[in-house]
Amino acid sequence: MFNLTLSELSQALSRGDFSSLELTQALLDRIQRLDTTYNSFITLSEEQALEQAKAADALRAAGKATALTGLPIAHKDLFCTQGIRTSCGSKMLDNFVSPYNATLVERLNQAGMVTLGKTNMDEFAMGSSNESSYYGSVKNPWDTDRVPGGSSGGSAAAVAARLVPATTGSDTGGSIRQPAALCGITGLKPTYGRISRYGMIAYASSFDQAGPMTRSAEDAALLLQAMAGEDPLDSTCSTQAVPDYSATLNDSLAGLRIGLPKEYFAEGTDPQILQRVREAISEFEKLGASVKEISLPNTQLSIPAYYILAPAEASSNLSRFDGVRYGHRCASPKDLEDLYKRTRAEGFGPEVKRRIMVGTYALSEGFYDAYYRKAQQIRRVIQQDFVAALNEVDVIMAPVTPCSAFRLGEKNSDPVSMYMEDIFTLSLNLAGLPGISIPCGFADHLPVGLQIIGNYFAEGKLLNVAHQYQQVTAWHTQAPANLSEG
Repeated sequence: MFNLTLSELSQALSRGDFSSLELTQALLDRIQRLDTTYNSFITLSEEQALEQAKAADALRAAGKATALTGLPIAHKDLFCTQGIRTSCGSKMLDNFVSPYNATLVERLNQAGMVTLGKTNMDEFAMGSSNESSYYGSVKNPWDTDRVPGGSSGGSAAAVAARLVPATTGSDTGGSIRQPAALCGITGLKPTYGRISRYGMIAYASSFDQAGPMTRSAEDAALLLQAMAGEDPLDSTCSTQAVPDYSATLNDSLAGLRIGLPKEYFAEGTDPQILQRVREAISEFEKLGASVKEISLPNTQLSIPAYYILAPAEASSNLSRFDGVRYGHRCASPKDLEDLYKRTRAEGFGPEVKRRIMVGTYALSEGFYDAYYRKAQQIRRVIQQDFVAALNEVDVIMAPVTPCSAFRLGEKNSDPVSMYMEDIFTLSLNLAGLPGISIPCGFADHLPVGLQIIGNYFAEGKLLNVAHQYQQVTAWHTQAPANLSEG
């Protein structure tokens, strides 16, 4: 059962091949046995999971099951889960147990899903390798000497290692798509506002977007259906109606116009990755699509713009963690200033401190106009590049990352080199557009991801395009060697 997708598990539960309780217990046992290798989970919610599984079996027995009833999932540890620790991968929140559920968690609970636990992540979602977590680095199941990507690395590794068939992630600058690519799974970043951010601990509020991480586009469509939609608790959540994502998965791709941005195929990217992406695009041509070169001329500006705007927002968002209200508090503070200083010095890791300092500097008097305002102007220009390109083509295709999974510790001493890992993903967050990463082959035995970018609220089209590719290829079915079936 470990190799079954969500869709296949749903069918198996409907047939009575096994119960949700049996499935849940088997996966919990598997996680406890194998995750010492991968470190993909921070918290297991065994008691709650077994109760949810029993309730799901009762619903199925009463004929009230939906497509997701009784299916297991794990949540990235920045989504608040009632009664379960929500740490955000940080010492600052190591003791925080949320009194409420994030909206997306609540919606998946209502759909009958079973929460197995919370997955490891870069601290406060700041990182591209999942090495900044207070709970230690996550290991890539394809090669445990390598990173799984970040910040949703725990979510990606858990799916790749067949510990859970689906997880939730968040994407602020590529943090769903990049780890999905490095771990050989499917990861969807929806349009900004498609899924509520209520109950998602903020890194950069105008960038953060939740999304599903699964084995296939078909599974991502099932999850997005339940997760998306208007939320009165989040003023930035879109009121646009949610279509039936599964209904259009099998639409023909005849006449699909694919744009290839020349800036994404330039020097600096591993030639093997470019070759795998080009091979994938050839498959789309066989399915009836046409290809043309386009330009996104301000792509190179996305990293400097992002690393001013996102840290500025983080500086503001993380000011609430001060030792007064909740979370870590230093011992025996002398006064209020000492409380603030020592609590934040002890509670935050080096990468979080680095970004807070950059953001505070960019927002400070005398530098706001030179840095923050200018970066916002660049953000608009990047958005206009995409709008112009998507007037010419239906989707844009490109690599997700310039290289495959790098070795643990390889880039820790060079933050700028680490930031460059997001060169192909950041611009979507600046523009608020949707994008999906799907497996398209291997480079030196490590997974390669194809990035498909669409227009605003075109998640249905992205899922259709990804699903059609997965119908004629088998890359998404590949699993790391030596995964235990026991």
